[in-house]
Amino acid sequence: MKIASTVKEVREIVKAWRAQGLSVGLVPTMGFLHEGHGSLISRAVQDNDRVVVSVFVNPTQFGPNEDLEAYPRDMNHDSAFCEKLGADLIFHPEPSEMYDPDFTTYVNMEELSKTLCGKSRPIHFRGVCTVCTKLFNIVKPDRAYFGQKDAQQLAIIRRMVRDLNMDLEIVGCPIVREEDGLAKSSRNTYLSEKEREAALVLSRSIFLAEKMIEEGETSAANVKSAMTELIEKEPLAQIDYVEAVDGVSMQPVDQIKAPTLIAIAVKIGKTRLIDNTIVEE
Repeated sequence: MKIASTVKEVREIVKAWRAQGLSVGLVPTMGFLHEGHGSLISRAVQDNDRVVVSVFVNPTQFGPNEDLEAYPRDMNHDSAFCEKLGADLIFHPEPSEMYDPDFTTYVNMEELSKTLCGKSRPIHFRGVCTVCTKLFNIVKPDRAYFGQKDAQQLAIIRRMVRDLNMDLEIVGCPIVREEDGLAKSSRNTYLSEKEREAALVLSRSIFLAEKMIEEGETSAANVKSAMTELIEKEPLAQIDYVEAVDGVSMQPVDQIKAPTLIAIAVKIGKTRLIDNTIVEE
C-alpha cells in the first residue's frame, strides 16, 4: 500500500492502474478510522480491483465554532488499518494541497442541504460537496463509498452526482454500531464515561421509532413525539433535531412510508452526535 500527499502522485498512480484496465473505488474519509469506515473499505475492496482511501480533515465543512482543530487524527493507526483491509493507496494531502490561498470555487446544494444538519451547520454541505467533487476529479473512481449514518450527506452526494452528470456510482453502506447500539463515530472519542452511557439514548430512540413503525404507526408526529420524550429524559442530552423526511428529497413528511428517513442530532455534553433509520418497502 502507498501513501500519497499530492494530487500529481495520485493521478500518476491511478493512470497506471487504468492503463492495466483496472477498476478503482474511492472511500472518502476524515481519518481516525473505525469499523464503520472499515465496512466501506471492505466493500470497496470487494467491488473493485484497486481502492483509494482519502484521509483529509476538510476545513471547508467546519463552521467557525466547530471542532476542526480538535478533530481526532491518527495517521499511523489509519495507514495500518487501511493496509490490513486491503486498500492500495491512501491520499493524505495537506489543506494547502487541496485549497490554494485564493481558492474561491464551491459546489453548493440547494434544497437538500436546508433541512436536518444543514439548519445548524449552514456551510457544512457546501464544504462536503466541494471536497467530494475535488476528490472525484482527482481519483476519477468507478465507485465511491459513503456510510448510511451520514444519511443526509449520502443523499446530497447522490443528487450532486446525478445533477452534474458525474461518471461514477455512489454506494451507500449500512450503519455499523457498537455492541450496545451506539452508532460508530470518530466523535465518540470525545465522550466521557458518563457521557458515553448517556449517548445510548440516541440509538434507543431510533430503535423505539423502528418498533413503532413495525407495529403499524404511520404518523410522523407521533413517532417524533415519542422519540423526543425518550431523549428528554436523559439530563445530558440536548436535542438539535428529531425529524422525519423523505429519504430522497430530505423534505419533511407527515406520513411515514418508504423511503422515509427518521433522523436525529443530539448533543451529549459538548459532543454533537447523529443517528438515523430508513423506512424501506
